[in-house]
Amino acid sequence: MSDDPTTAYPTPPQPEQEQPVPGLANQMDPKPDHGEDSYTGSGQLTGKVAVVTGADSGIGRAAAIAFAREGADVVLSYLPAEQSDADEVVALVEAAGRRAVTVPGDLSTREGNVELVERAVAELGRIDVLTIVAGHQQAVEDLADLSDEQFDETYRTNVYGLFWLVKAALPHLQPGASVITTSSVQAYQPSPTLVDYAGTKAAINAISKALAQQLAPKGVRVNVVAPGPFWTPLQVSGGQPTEALPDFGAETPLGRAGQPAELASTYVYLASDRSSYTTGATVSVTGGMPTP
Repeated sequence: MSDDPTTAYPTPPQPEQEQPVPGLANQMDPKPDHGEDSYTGSGQLTGKVAVVTGADSGIGRAAAIAFAREGADVVLSYLPAEQSDADEVVALVEAAGRRAVTVPGDLSTREGNVELVERAVAELGRIDVLTIVAGHQQAVEDLADLSDEQFDETYRTNVYGLFWLVKAALPHLQPGASVITTSSVQAYQPSPTLVDYAGTKAAINAISKALAQQLAPKGVRVNVVAPGPFWTPLQVSGGQPTEALPDFGAETPLGRAGQPAELASTYVYLASDRSSYTTGATVSVTGGMPTP
């Protein structure tokens, strides 16, 4: 990796490619960097228990790897179809000397979220860091083609899932716990093909800020990460129109898509005690795309 952020990682064009939903990182070209070979921990999360949704690939995978290398045991949530990616993350967490608990399931259902919390507490006793990354994104060019079913699935996964998961976890979040949600630059600069997705990301931002105020007296912090265009399986499995993938990320001032590894330290900071006076904040990591 070079010191120049414009050339630190691959720049467009990327090969045009397509995968079925939900997509796998190990089949992408180029393969995303989740920090497998670069992230070095410094004990910031020693002894903590972290739950990470979408932990098999992309941003969730980068967070899970970093959390483990900072000393946390990690509960990995992902879809059953993503097991091959998840197996790689399990190996990396265990190589860091930490426990990895796998809970494949569907977070677009209340039951899936409740099961995730119950398994985390049963296996590891508590939850110190609740990191919500998993999301559903499918590009649709024309509103007339955006089905009720897709609109519903996007909101159930991205918004209802957050509500169900935090509600289930709340009895287990002690003072000092951290909740980290994941919004997007789409909340501020929505793409015309992502009407439903952009709406959910704006909702996540607002819900998180309301929760931050509600939970602050309990000693629980809630913060938001708002990524820009990041190179993840979400994009190559319908999150972007296939023909747009070669230039994905080129619109940013840095001229390229972000790599998940470049978000890892942001999640670690918000999970750690170093951010003890930070709650209700949105941290934008967008390659220079402006946000409020």
